[in-house]
Amino acid sequence: MTDQTLSNLLHEERRFEPPAELAANANVKEEAYDRAASDREAFWAEQAERLDWGQKWDRVLDWDDPPFAKWFVGGTINAAYNCVDRHVEAGRGDKVALHWVGEPEGDTRDITYAQLQDDVCRAANALLELGVSKGDRVAIYLPMIPETVVAMLACARIGAPHTVVFGGFSADALANRVADCEARVIITADGGYRRGAPSALKPAVDEAVGKAASQGQRVEKVLVVRRTGQEVAWDDTRDVWWHDVVDGQSAEHTAEPHDSEHPLYVMYTSGTTGKPKGILHTTGGYLVGTSYTHWSVFDLKPETDVYWCTADVGWVTGHSYMVYGPLANGVTQVVYEGTPDSPHKGRWWEIIEKYGVTIFYTAPTAIRTFMKWGSDIPAKFDLSSVRLLGSVGEPINPEAYIWYRETIGASQAPVVDTWWQTETGQIMISPLPGVTHGKPGSAMKALPGVGADVVDDDGNAVPNGSGGYLVLTEPWPAMLRTLWGDDQRFRDTYWARYQAKGFYFAGDGAKKDEDGDLWMLGRVDDVMNVSGHRLSTTEIESALVSHPRVAEAAVVGAADETTGQAVCAFVILRESATDDTGAVSEDLVQELRNHVAKEIGAIAKPRQIMIVPELPKTRSGKIMRRLLKDVAEHRDVGDVTTLADSTVMDLISNRLTSGQGPAADA
Repeated sequence: MTDQTLSNLLHEERRFEPPAELAANANVKEEAYDRAASDREAFWAEQAERLDWGQKWDRVLDWDDPPFAKWFVGGTINAAYNCVDRHVEAGRGDKVALHWVGEPEGDTRDITYAQLQDDVCRAANALLELGVSKGDRVAIYLPMIPETVVAMLACARIGAPHTVVFGGFSADALANRVADCEARVIITADGGYRRGAPSALKPAVDEAVGKAASQGQRVEKVLVVRRTGQEVAWDDTRDVWWHDVVDGQSAEHTAEPHDSEHPLYVMYTSGTTGKPKGILHTTGGYLVGTSYTHWSVFDLKPETDVYWCTADVGWVTGHSYMVYGPLANGVTQVVYEGTPDSPHKGRWWEIIEKYGVTIFYTAPTAIRTFMKWGSDIPAKFDLSSVRLLGSVGEPINPEAYIWYRETIGASQAPVVDTWWQTETGQIMISPLPGVTHGKPGSAMKALPGVGADVVDDDGNAVPNGSGGYLVLTEPWPAMLRTLWGDDQRFRDTYWARYQAKGFYFAGDGAKKDEDGDLWMLGRVDDVMNVSGHRLSTTEIESALVSHPRVAEAAVVGAADETTGQAVCAFVILRESATDDTGAVSEDLVQELRNHVAKEIGAIAKPRQIMIVPELPKTRSGKIMRRLLKDVAEHRDVGDVTTLADSTVMDLISNRLTSGQGPAADA
């Protein structure tokens, strides 16, 4: 992926300097890079001082047995105390911690830090009463409701590592995770709201309990929040209502400081073997990394900012930048239960207007969806409170960046395009809004205190203008400590490739542009070999979306007798790009193919462009290119159970077979 990566890909001339007032008052200035580089451990020790510790550490970093790191060795800390109690003790108990917005209109709750403290203490006491002890694992399978945050913090308070499973996952997926981490208790709800209708959760838990038992793990208690009022099956020996066992508890509970390396949570992410990988994050380093990066990357002013991260708490973004980072920093934030188009396509902008959101953090897939719907929808709302925009989850293509900045940020708000992973725990590569001249589509460079580089197969740094593999060159505080119960898989997956250099291999391709700034090219699996040239799906997708009539695109490499692989593109048009019948002309498809050739080069010109109504995405918004490759290579479509909407593949197939979607071949 190095010498054969095309040097002219993703060439970007546009620059956006930081707003003068933001730069003058920025939390982090240019000098932080040099200060961190001169003494990384002293830099991270300084950031750790932002938190309250039970006992101060003896040693900042123990890297004596790589790849197994220990941070703030000898220190003790409690994550829940840092996220809640210390703000109340400092006299900020009346400050709103959560503006919670349910999907049904008018269903809202404002929860202060003092109220949150009471709720967390009651839940901690309830868990203890249910037999949960320090070190026991608790599975959380809930919608985006306040009790989800409360449950996580209650677990952290008593030292019971939690594993949050996204509420859209199947019973099988839940059972596998419960069995792998040996969870004794599951916290769930009767259901949640999704696109205007109640969606059941408890039946999946009941099924998962049985499946986990067949794998040798007995779930002793299921704690159920009443959210929708749906009828649920009930086991009196196992199931208990949240309102019965939590609401009557004492609001007094002393938070015990835990060892800095005490496990905080296990988060499962997909693995190539089919068995999920349990990413283990511990307490002290994780809280230091997330709270510092939340404060620095978003230039957080907790006294005045209203922050909103749209991620579901079932993903790491919801852990790091909706729960632990923001609450440790004492900010007021919005938490929303539902989807962006329920009950109407302006729901998110309506919420920003109502609560005066100043910092907004979402995913490129959502931004491109809004582009498809049209700028007239956000134009109906007052978004003038927004001062900073963030992007997370995948590389943001330059045109989506520009639309986001201009339409949502009034051409004033900086965009921080953040790169990090479930495994890293914290943001690693991002612009700093008071320092960086933003470059659409580029994550720019590693944050102060973080070491990152782009290397070739042998681990040698590539020159500017070249591509290769993204590596992290130094340990960082919020890094995963291992894979739950599988140290060898941890070594093999992340460290074996560059073991001699001691680098962490992120699994992503990246490029340094002529300025040395970093461009993320997606997973190395998402790379095609066309006539000996290594092409990134991300870059071709960006070229397609730069066309004014394209809202979103996904590209795959399909087998080709002549070129080895050929570029096949699936394109969603903006709503303004079709006629009343939804028909699309062959001329437009040809125009799009030529547009890619002009933007990148003839070698990247798609063999096929298929116009589709939707793309297959997981519930975290990632495009499942594997399924699109099945379509491009005329195979039966594989497993669709992890899709947010399993009917999408039917929509694509129907569009293609009906002839409504041109698929121009070269």
